[in-house]
Amino acid sequence: MNLENKTLLITGIDEFIGWRAAELAIAKGMKVRGLQSSSDRNQQVQDLGIELIVGSITDPKIAQKACQGVNIVLHTAQLAQEAGPLKDFREVNVDGTVTMAKAAKDAGVKTFVHLSSVLVYGFNYPDKVTESGPLVDENNPYCQTKIAAESAVLQLNSPPDFGIIVIRAGDVYGPGCIPWIVRPVHFMRQKLFAYANDEHGVINHVYIDNLVDAIFLAIEKETYGEIFNITDGQETSWKEYFTRLAEISGSPAPMSIGKDEIKLFLKLRVQGQKLFRKKADILPESIDFMTRPYAYSIAKAQNQLSYAPKIDLEEGLQRIQEWLEKTDIQQLMK
Repeated sequence: MNLENKTLLITGIDEFIGWRAAELAIAKGMKVRGLQSSSDRNQQVQDLGIELIVGSITDPKIAQKACQGVNIVLHTAQLAQEAGPLKDFREVNVDGTVTMAKAAKDAGVKTFVHLSSVLVYGFNYPDKVTESGPLVDENNPYCQTKIAAESAVLQLNSPPDFGIIVIRAGDVYGPGCIPWIVRPVHFMRQKLFAYANDEHGVINHVYIDNLVDAIFLAIEKETYGEIFNITDGQETSWKEYFTRLAEISGSPAPMSIGKDEIKLFLKLRVQGQKLFRKKADILPESIDFMTRPYAYSIAKAQNQLSYAPKIDLEEGLQRIQEWLEKTDIQQLMK
């Protein structure tokens, strides 16, 4: 499929991944429509010439309106938290995904890309796990609902009329990323950040532009019914990543302590915040997300999509350093 002049609907366009996807799509000559739940970024949206629809992905009428006249849907909207009520996750991550996919199919959309996550493999998966590897929900609502959403949306795959593509993204980072940039730097600057001293753990980072490149390749090649793991293909230890992040942000070197000790500290911190009726800024469950042991395989994407990450960790961190120098991250933590 030639992407030029195609109309692309991006759900969650006001979030980190959706916004960068919109910028890169416009650079490719695509027309972009955005769906988001609030009116944030209105001026930026207008400046880029994006048509904006405000509403919920769980509302069938909004979904139908958003999909009219669209060639491709990139579904990035999700509830991405470490923990919380399962019903809240299911409403957005499963029901919302199915609502959008059905609306797209009814509207004659050609391609629907569902942005999933490598966390469908759980926290303790085989080294170099492939797309056919075991899916483990870990009794975690995010993992559970990302698995369920994939299964539900793939049932609607019916090419050549309507094709589903599933992208299992690694740990997506870049300017504006909350979990892997903003939040760690925020705590590092307060000397409150520590990583688990598991020397075998790796972060499966993927720079945002590399992820979007992979998405566009999958659309161009019309790989309907397929699932792809997408990371930068580098095996970077958590220690190396967080140490480098501290360096580029001018923060003190992060502490290294045991996983159980970090969880206990965070549990006590959350209880204290509840006592003062403050929203928890980081949950104990986040440590499970930050201590995964192995790299995921991206061989399928390399072979079928000719995917070759263009931005390595060094260049990615350089771009983030430039962004941090002109950004007040305290505003992003609110």
